[in-house]
Amino acid sequence: MDFSLSEEHRMLEDLVARFVHDELMPLEAAVLEREASGQGAHLTSDEKVPIDARAKELGLWGLDAPEEVGGTDLPTEAMIGVNIHMGRTVTPYTLPPDSPNLRMLMVAANEDQRDRYLAPYVQGGLISAIGISEPGAGSDPAAMVTRAVREGDEWIINGRKIWISRAADADFTILMAVTDKAKGARGGISAFLIDRDTPGFNVLRRIPMIGGTFTYEVALEDCRVPHANLLGSEGKGFAPMQVRLSTRRLQMVAWCIGMAERALEMMCDYAPERVTFGAPLADRQTIQWWVADAATRIRAARLLAYQTAWKLDQGEDVRTDVSMAKAYATEMAWEVLDHAMQTFGAMGMTKELPLQLMASQVRTMRIYDGPTEVHRWVVARDLLGLKR
Repeated sequence: MDFSLSEEHRMLEDLVARFVHDELMPLEAAVLEREASGQGAHLTSDEKVPIDARAKELGLWGLDAPEEVGGTDLPTEAMIGVNIHMGRTVTPYTLPPDSPNLRMLMVAANEDQRDRYLAPYVQGGLISAIGISEPGAGSDPAAMVTRAVREGDEWIINGRKIWISRAADADFTILMAVTDKAKGARGGISAFLIDRDTPGFNVLRRIPMIGGTFTYEVALEDCRVPHANLLGSEGKGFAPMQVRLSTRRLQMVAWCIGMAERALEMMCDYAPERVTFGAPLADRQTIQWWVADAATRIRAARLLAYQTAWKLDQGEDVRTDVSMAKAYATEMAWEVLDHAMQTFGAMGMTKELPLQLMASQVRTMRIYDGPTEVHRWVVARDLLGLKR
């Protein structure tokens, strides 16, 4: 049993670690200041453009994209280490293109769509969004009510979507809709590619979220989409959507590991220096146990992440594994960050340190792409042999 990474993947991790240290970490102070003033945690265009250029120069674009459209075609296993390092900073930057929607396009797009969407997404730095959740339908796709009805060579879509990241800025949105009400989630949900400024695709409002981010609510009012923009087969949108969700969930697992590792390092640096009642915090059993437990749980999460990624690369069904990993890693990071903030005392409550922003981001991850409770339910049903 070999637990070591290949030399190629270790070199990639080192490259990403340097990129994070040299390009992203120096921007944290400005990001934290914006978030503290209510502007949200974001990069300005003046900051993002040179970072994009540097990422492209280093060969960090399209890492897991197909080679035929300009990518490197790296396996999921390699992306775990990449995302662990990306998770160590609160500077909000994604190496283009965002992997979850990329993976969905890879498994569902036809040749025409690969030319019109996949290739530009990989090569041109396009922004994408995905609309799944609805005001009355979150983790339960069977409750989805947004309808798409075919009329000749077009689909007419009506409904509402919510909690969509980047909806106002996206060049295109992957939108899930019911095309056969009788079949519902079992053969009645389809995916569509909707271009920016398509008539009937209306961004209603921007919703401020904790963690310095924003999501959007969208209304679809007689939104006409060409049949050529049906992504995958009619009624078969659920499986590609699951590929997308599994990819994001594993990303979150890796990000949580990165955040927890940084929080642990901050605790280990601070505890020996901070003296209370005549002794450094490092001498206190509570701090020692927090440090020991954090290191143990981070290692467990890392092993779980890499094993799940390896199984996914082997073509195995990893739905239960992904649920285990997301539930465990998000709860682990939440606890480690909370202990780190407690270790820093009043300073840990300030918006001058990245801990509070990381904690808020992890808090959202415990809900996004399936809350912890649903993932535990998935694992339990699998183990008990209950019907999915």
